[in-house]
Amino acid sequence: MPLLNRETYLGRGVGVWAFWLHRLTGLLITFYLLLHILVISTALAGTGSFDAAMKTLKAPVFILLEMGLIATILIHGLNGFRILLFDFGIGVKKQKEIFVVMMLIGIIPFMVAFAVAWPHIVG
Repeated sequence: MPLLNRETYLGRGVGVWAFWLHRLTGLLITFYLLLHILVISTALAGTGSFDAAMKTLKAPVFILLEMGLIATILIHGLNGFRILLFDFGIGVKKQKEIFVVMMLIGIIPFMVAFAVAWPHIVG
């Protein structure tokens, strides 16, 4: 069976998409963690090197990337909570509805974070 068979993904609904979204966001968070360790390790080269890295990371493009990180963490965490509910037998037959509710809940903290970040983005 091909990996991108139309019936495999498009015909299965939200559960399959949530599964792959959870895996993708987990990989993105892992990639971010590795980059974070790399940036923090610049402190070993001295405070000047670390300060230069921090100055670069205050650029609006990096703040937008941090907003992507926040979205990724919210999606992964809330989807993980949804999966935990299923492990306890709660809402197994309501996957789509629970997924939508979790993603709607995630919009609230994302909008708060975006409101805080907005002055730093526009300067």
